[in-house]
Amino acid sequence: MSRTNTTFVLLQATAATLAIATILWSVGAVSFRFAEAANVKSVSDTLSDSAPAALSNHTLTFVTPTGITNGQTITVNFSNGPFVVGSTTFSDIDVLDDTTNLSVAANCAGAENVSAAFSGTTLTVTLCSGDGASILAQGTTTIKIGTNATFGTVGTKRLTNPAVGSYPIAITAGATDIGTTRIAIVAPVVVTAAVDTSFTFTVAGVGPGGNVNGELVTGSSTATTIPFGKLIANSATTVAQQLSVSTNASYGFAVTAKVNQQLTSSTGADVDGFSDGTYTSSPVAWTPPTANISNENTWGHWGFTSDDATFGVTDPFNVGGAGQLFESASTTPVVVFRNDGPADGSTQNIGTAKVGYKVEISALQEAGSDYTATLTYVATPVF
Repeated sequence: MSRTNTTFVLLQATAATLAIATILWSVGAVSFRFAEAANVKSVSDTLSDSAPAALSNHTLTFVTPTGITNGQTITVNFSNGPFVVGSTTFSDIDVLDDTTNLSVAANCAGAENVSAAFSGTTLTVTLCSGDGASILAQGTTTIKIGTNATFGTVGTKRLTNPAVGSYPIAITAGATDIGTTRIAIVAPVVVTAAVDTSFTFTVAGVGPGGNVNGELVTGSSTATTIPFGKLIANSATTVAQQLSVSTNASYGFAVTAKVNQQLTSSTGADVDGFSDGTYTSSPVAWTPPTANISNENTWGHWGFTSDDATFGVTDPFNVGGAGQLFESASTTPVVVFRNDGPADGSTQNIGTAKVGYKVEISALQEAGSDYTATLTYVATPVF
């Protein structure tokens, strides 16, 4: 009997509930429900550097379905890792409502739109009440942290990344909207490559009729010979060679020239170094030998010029001016062509240049049919 009564009471309660619900529905009474949290949308955090322990800017972007009103806050939790906040302050933070920058301060005591401050590893952004700042429903909020924050003042502090791993960043926006994004911290990728060194140096003959550094070329050369021919008193002879360098040397190259001796005959007579046997080492204008009968050094001399206008950083032979400057052939190496970077073997002053050799004798120069000297070029790349 007791069981039957209990069942009857329950049926009565159910019927009453249905009746009340039917009455409320029929008269159009307002229904109530609890507020539900909404997920923020399109949420992301872009880092300027994803390497472990690196200082990095953050650009957080998200859409709030409900919106954010005056006095409400946005919190961003960087405790996973954790990311190191250091001395980052409001001056390192920008807040944008869609594309509009909001003014940011340490608190809401003034006319600012928002305040921004870190408490430990949590950033709290407050939309200051009374100034009209708010984020509409479905509005996009962007928070920049670091040197990418440039509105008003340029940020100087960045967050420090944790170790390699994947870390969630929790966001709350306003009263109900919440969401999480995730950041991956990865080890830097080291990219390596190797390029073989290359260096080619060639010497070519030059025919008569052209010029080298303003000096008329009167004789003909080959890659291995500079034949001055029969010398005529008081009449200079100039012969040239073309030098070419191709290289990928980072710091370029230098070509030097030296002779084993001055032009010397089998009898011991010689044509001395320019000028008058003084062996000039700084380029100067050509002058004929002075032919002093008491000084055999003045009876004939020879020297060289170069049409390399740059010579690395200078123009010692005045190629860019009047040219025609010479210095003595020497038994110690003398730079005749150089460049401070890679060369293509064809561009004047970079990959190619001519060197001209000039000789002039007076009537006092000793006779001889076998004056000779050996010239050696040395080309050195600088990697």
